[in-house]
Amino acid sequence: MKLWVSALLMAWFGVLSCVQAEFFTSIGHMTDLIYAEKELVQSLKEYILVEEAKLSKIKSWANKMEALTSKSAADAEGYLAHPVNAYKLVKRLNTDWPALEDLVLQDSAAGFIANLSVQRQFFPTDEDEIGAAKALMRLQDTYRLDPGTISRGELPGTKYQAMLSVDDCFGMGRSAYNEGDYYHTVLWMEQVLKQLDAGEEATTTKSQVLDYLSYAVFQLGDLHRALELTRRLLSLDPSHERAGGNLRYFEQLLEEEREKTLTNQTEAELATPEGIYERPVDYLPERDVYESLCRGEGVKLTPRRQKRLFCRYHHGNRAPQLLIAPFKEEDEWDSPHIVRYYDVMSDEEIERIKEIAKPKLARATVRDPKTGVLTVASYRVSKSSWLEEDDDPVVARVNRRMQHITGLTVKTAELLQVANYGVGGQYEPHFDFSRNDERDTFKHLGTGNRVATFLNYMSDVEAGGATVFPDLGAAIWPKKGTAVFWYNLLRSGEGDYRTRHAACPVLVGCKWVSNKWFHERGQEFLRPCGSTEVD
Repeated sequence: MKLWVSALLMAWFGVLSCVQAEFFTSIGHMTDLIYAEKELVQSLKEYILVEEAKLSKIKSWANKMEALTSKSAADAEGYLAHPVNAYKLVKRLNTDWPALEDLVLQDSAAGFIANLSVQRQFFPTDEDEIGAAKALMRLQDTYRLDPGTISRGELPGTKYQAMLSVDDCFGMGRSAYNEGDYYHTVLWMEQVLKQLDAGEEATTTKSQVLDYLSYAVFQLGDLHRALELTRRLLSLDPSHERAGGNLRYFEQLLEEEREKTLTNQTEAELATPEGIYERPVDYLPERDVYESLCRGEGVKLTPRRQKRLFCRYHHGNRAPQLLIAPFKEEDEWDSPHIVRYYDVMSDEEIERIKEIAKPKLARATVRDPKTGVLTVASYRVSKSSWLEEDDDPVVARVNRRMQHITGLTVKTAELLQVANYGVGGQYEPHFDFSRNDERDTFKHLGTGNRVATFLNYMSDVEAGGATVFPDLGAAIWPKKGTAVFWYNLLRSGEGDYRTRHAACPVLVGCKWVSNKWFHERGQEFLRPCGSTEVD
């Protein structure tokens, strides 16, 4: 391998070695894999060139020997009567053929294999593949996309064509099956059958698909269909041992079901007669409202409420820095008051902050309400980093700007948090402030509760990725360079439970945000307490 290829690979190893797996949680980090794969392809092409050169030499030698031996074998004694021919025969067999043997045995793949072996330790893991598959299923559910639409890559705002093969779809279904998610197993295995029936070539066989599908529908309570699919499987593969056992078991269960009286029969079944299955109910009570808002449905922005929303120039209570250049302010919601500011960060500032943050990105965590320990959670899929003012002048500049806009001090605020969302990246409904049963959450900071949130959108998002407030019926869409601001606490210091919000899954795009959480301490004269509990 050429030295420059090795150098480039090692440079990428340096980047990747700073990353702890979980590539699927950050599109920003996944871009490193693109470049690493590109270098790997270059290494592979160089190996192919070496192999082709070697085969060319062997082929040339073979053609030469074929012509020579056809001539010499026709009259062996006459051929060897010439002393030069006799010498050359001895020389070829003693020297030239062993040299050819060495050429054939030459391992030209060693360099490529070495590169691949070193890089493999930085490859995505099984956890990444499962996480990416779950992300596609999350997008499927949230935005009501059928597997066929996803398989064909027909997503809004996409610049590149991307399709899932039969084997890809089978991988999706198998990932769901291994996670005990039989609902999605059925959807994706049915998609595999559709693509196989359409004549698409694949290594996956119908027998393999029916094996998973029959058991999945059984787990969903559809015994009749499980029996039918198992029979189809056995018609394709009569020697399938597990299918034979399942068939006998299903037939026995069906016979027992027939013997039951109507009063003892199961009253509710997951499957409808058409073989359509209901999505299982999960832990999130406002799931339907949350997902409908993510789709842009159910937004409660009535004409009456819309009349109370205005645009204005904002000078931050006549802050000297904003008198000459005030910010454009737009009301997003009236109560609680949520506003959007325009041109808060320039493209140059955004790129610089992303550049500083990227090496520090780590899987975003949440605080366990029972133990108080920070842990990763499936309902928050992103990576984040925390930037100090000493990291770069642009961080200090952005902090000052947020202070001028809000009129709140950043002295007691948390560090600037930068987040990049991964495949289907999201943060399900949550509160930014600590509630009554979590009073010790910010005790170690000594700055009180989170009084307000300032959220900078550092990228546009082609589809999805909205910030939604389920209790309000509000949805705010990312716009690069803008920021939204709201108070988490009432003036009484009590939490405003209407501010429960979520970051919707990113359907298409790469979402970058940064946020500043302002705390209570230091704001006593900047945002005075109210006279009543609900102020």
